[in-house]
Formats: sequence, structure tokens, C-alpha cells
Amino acid sequence: MKNKIPTHVGIIMDGNGRWATRQGLKRTDGHYAGYKRLKQTALHILSKGVKVLSVFAFSTENFGRSEEEVSYLMSLFVKAFKSDKKFFIKNNIKVVFSGRHEPLSDEVWNVMREIEESTKDCTGGVFNFCINYGGQSEIVDASKTIAKLYKEDKISLDEIDTNTFYKYLYNDLPPIDLLIRTSGEIRISNFMLYSISYSELYFTSTCFPDFDEIEFDKALDDYQSRNITKGKIK
Repeated sequence: MKNKIPTHVGIIMDGNGRWATRQGLKRTDGHYAGYKRLKQTALHILSKGVKVLSVFAFSTENFGRSEEEVSYLMSLFVKAFKSDKKFFIKNNIKVVFSGRHEPLSDEVWNVMREIEESTKDCTGGVFNFCINYGGQSEIVDASKTIAKLYKEDKISLDEIDTNTFYKYLYNDLPPIDLLIRTSGEIRISNFMLYSISYSELYFTSTCFPDFDEIEFDKALDDYQSRNITKGKIK
């Protein structure tokens, strides 16, 4: 199993605020540090042969945080995706987004669509940012899409099974093989619920701004040491 590389890795990037507080910084400083770390670690992950990386950047519930923190994060998304468009193109990374439009501002939504369009032909890996995202909401929205298509006679019930359902999620991506959560919390937090049905779970106490290449390699080594059956006898 040492050569087994997960096709799809998911990361719940937790602990940015905690990391900043421990260093006497503002929580917003932690989010900035987390984004800088994400760019570096993402390149390393994709260089290992991982085809898809999904990260939990902002949940639907995160809108309940302080106005200052939410405003900072929205501004960070806009600045980062505008300035890093060339970074993703240079590294041949296709960027996609998962999540609902409302209540994201048009400014945030438009810059997301712009970087998707600019990187759509990149072939070096897929980077899926989950913003204004909730796993239950994704399943509900997919079900509504299927119901609408069925009502319009564009799909039959026989065409829907556990595999084809992926096509109606926010993005048609393969199941997550390895799910990582940083900062010591041991829960899923409504992240890509349909896609993680047979994921291997890895929890680390390392806060995300410190989740570097070495930390990912620890997770990968742990994954490769497991007897991964996905419900089958091996």
C-alpha cells in the first residue's frame, strides 16, 4: 500500500483563529497565514499524484461569525483569487468552487466565476474551494436539480443511482479517499457528506497555518499503511 495515492483529498482547514490567538495576533491574521500555507501545501499535495484537492474554506454556518471576521474573509477571497489567477494558471491547476451563491456578494461570486473560466483548461489537478458550502445543502440542491429534470422529462428514475448522483452535486468529482481535519477537532462538520461515504479519516492537532508538506506526508503515510477495503473483503 506504500505506493497507493488517494485520487481525491479533502481538508477541513481548522485552527486559523486558534493559531493566531496563541501567538497574540488577531484571528484575521490567522486566516491570512492559513491561505498562504494553503497555496504552498496544495502544490505539494498535487505533486504527489493527487488528482483533486477539496478544501473547506467557508461554511454556510460561518456567516454567523462576527461581522469583522466575515467581512475580512470575503475581502481575502476577492484579493486572493484576483492576484493568484496567474499562480494557478502557471501551475496548471484547474480551480472550481462548491457552494451556494446567496448570500455571497456579486463581487465575491464574480471573481470566483472569473478564475474558474481562466483555469478551465488546466490539466495538472483540480482545486475545489468549498465556499458558502454545506454538505446537507449540497445533497438537497442536487435532489432539487434531479427533480426538476425528471419533471421536464429530461431524466428517468432508472438513470439515478449512487454513482450517477455525483453528477448533480456542485461539481462532478470522484469520491474523497482521504479526509484530513486539522487543529485537533474530531468531527466532520457537514463537509462533503455524500463524497466521504468511504473516506479514510485523519485527524491532527496541528493548526492549519502549520500544516506544511511534512504534516501532509505524515497523513499520506498513515493512509498508505491502512487496509483500505471500502466495504469489500481484502
